[in-house]
Amino acid sequence: MQQCQNFLVPLVVLFLLSPLQLDLLYLSDMKKIIMALMAACLAAPVMADPLKDSEYFTNHSMGCMLLRECTDDVEPIWGIDYLAQEYPLSDWNPVAEEFSRMLNALTLVDVQVYLADEKYFPVGHRGVYHTVSNNFYLNRAYMHRPGVLMSVMRHEGWHAAQDCMAGTLNNSMIAIIKPEDQVPPLWREIVEKSYPKSAWPWEKEATWAGKTAGMTQIALESCARGSMWTDYDPTPMTREWLEKNGYIAK
Repeated sequence: MQQCQNFLVPLVVLFLLSPLQLDLLYLSDMKKIIMALMAACLAAPVMADPLKDSEYFTNHSMGCMLLRECTDDVEPIWGIDYLAQEYPLSDWNPVAEEFSRMLNALTLVDVQVYLADEKYFPVGHRGVYHTVSNNFYLNRAYMHRPGVLMSVMRHEGWHAAQDCMAGTLNNSMIAIIKPEDQVPPLWREIVEKSYPKSAWPWEKEATWAGKTAGMTQIALESCARGSMWTDYDPTPMTREWLEKNGYIAK
């Protein structure tokens, strides 16, 4: 379990409609799927949205979006006022400060957040964070509820912070930030019922962060300051990785 907790893996992170519907693919399976999605999308003609109607709401359409081959109805979120324009009936005041600080920290580390049409997501998916491009894509169909938007932002933002913990957002690796035994039992139990075992270490703390105001904001601001490894003590295997690759001194 200790080795599993500290292992570093490439990741495309998905956030689904319900915790019990979560279905992430990791390790060699993830690599195969990423390569398949890239091949399928890159083989398509270069245009704004090179998909047939039957290809929407699939992993194929999501891959096309992640590679920026599909850009119709995919717009960057530039601030809380943008959300107010998109969803004028929603009250954004309670989440404005946390959202704005998270978005600012993400911008400082070159992570762009997009609001995308639901046609690009498999049914039930609320959002996706791509560790290769370091972009967020939020499903427009669900983001009218401020609480839902913040839950997805915090969860996926934590994965960005895990990306930062693994050395830099310029690689496709992630590392846990907190020891698994620090995660409250509720979130550990939910993840163990919802995710494959290989995903537990990263998803347990991301699920915790997704439901905890300010937790992801603090981690992202630490990343933006360049103080990730002093604010959070790397686990032994992560420290070994960081030292070996020259991110921190031995």
